Amino acid sequence: MLERTGEVIATTGPVRPSDVRLRRAQALAHLSGAALRISRELIRQKLAGQEQVARFKLRDSGTADEISRFKSEISNADNIASIRLIEAQAALAYWSAFRTLQINFPRNDLRRVPDHWRRFGARISPLTGSPRLATNPPNAILNFLYAVLESEARLAAAELGLDPGLGVLHVDAQARDSLACDLMEAARPQVDAYLLDWITRQPLKREWFFEQRNGNCRLMGSFAMRLAETAATWGRVVAPVAEWIAQALWASRKSADSERLLPTRLTQRRRSEGRGNSFVVRMPRGPREVKVCEVCGVEGVNDRYCKSCGVEVSRDTMAQVASMAQLNTRTARARARAPSDHAVAISWWSQSSLPAWLNGEYYAEKILPGLKALKIREIAHAIGVSKPYAMHIRAGRCRPHRRHWLALAKLAGVQPDDNLAG
Repeated sequence: MLERTGEVIATTGPVRPSDVRLRRAQALAHLSGAALRISRELIRQKLAGQEQVARFKLRDSGTADEISRFKSEISNADNIASIRLIEAQAALAYWSAFRTLQINFPRNDLRRVPDHWRRFGARISPLTGSPRLATNPPNAILNFLYAVLESEARLAAAELGLDPGLGVLHVDAQARDSLACDLMEAARPQVDAYLLDWITRQPLKREWFFEQRNGNCRLMGSFAMRLAETAATWGRVVAPVAEWIAQALWASRKSADSERLLPTRLTQRRRSEGRGNSFVVRMPRGPREVKVCEVCGVEGVNDRYCKSCGVEVSRDTMAQVASMAQLNTRTARARARAPSDHAVAISWWSQSSLPAWLNGEYYAEKILPGLKALKIREIAHAIGVSKPYAMHIRAGRCRPHRRHWLALAKLAGVQPDDNLAG
């Protein structure tokens, strides 16, 4: 049972006889080396999941490559402190990719939504210096989902006969089940991916949240109940991780039966393998998010808008299209009425700037033959015309304006005779 803040009120679960030898192996995990091996694998799985989220959900290849580099360093870590440091460095890169993520709300809610609610922002809350007491909706949702995941991890550990409070990666704490927090690590990216799919496809409603005087963003009770319905999904995600840890702790015992396989009560893997079937861990799909209208925020829509808002949006869209078409028509007419660049150049050109010897006969007899040896792009660049027009000029099918003759004469290397120049 959870408070809407994510605080656990009570925990209930099946009562099974537990093997004290497994709990003793759990207590001696740091001495046997099992704690280091388990910590490496948990963080390796976590970084692999974060890399997938960054690459395929956030479309941030740079961050994904950086996380992959940190993941490759896990195998060389020779103590748990080094693993925690690598995890922290990867987390810094991972959450920095979330900062500018835009959070959408229905249009009718925007006037009641604070500016800092409209982006994911920092994962660290300014109220606590940690993720606790989030100041915007996406981080508040993430905190609650992590609390649900932690509860499922606690139940999974108890089901397998492990002590939820005796962790291997997280240090001992008075008010924390460290092993449950360890189990969460490999499953956290699944929760992140679920939240990203939600907030990038659907807007959040303003009425699902409220803000306290200190700036803490809290979930309304009805909305927290909906998020709590995802518990079964996170239970299935964390189950194979819990079973693997239990088997790794059991194998760390120096006993004749340490190679014995433990029963897989959570996934029923041993039962499938005993029947000759190959067991494949399939990550379950997250529960569907609540679809709301992007204008009024009414719930239960099949598309982006409800029926009434869809009509209004269609009218606005058609009006915008008509306005743009009218504007484009006016622009085209204005361009048609405006003189071209060549027309402006001709109006500024003066006949007196052309030498007396440079006439039509001289162009045909001297300049045009010299153009035959030139490239089309050279002619086009020299007088500022298109290449097809320059091709017609070189072939003699078109004669350019007289203001170009002097430039073409220089380009063709034609020098006037002394008697003509005089």
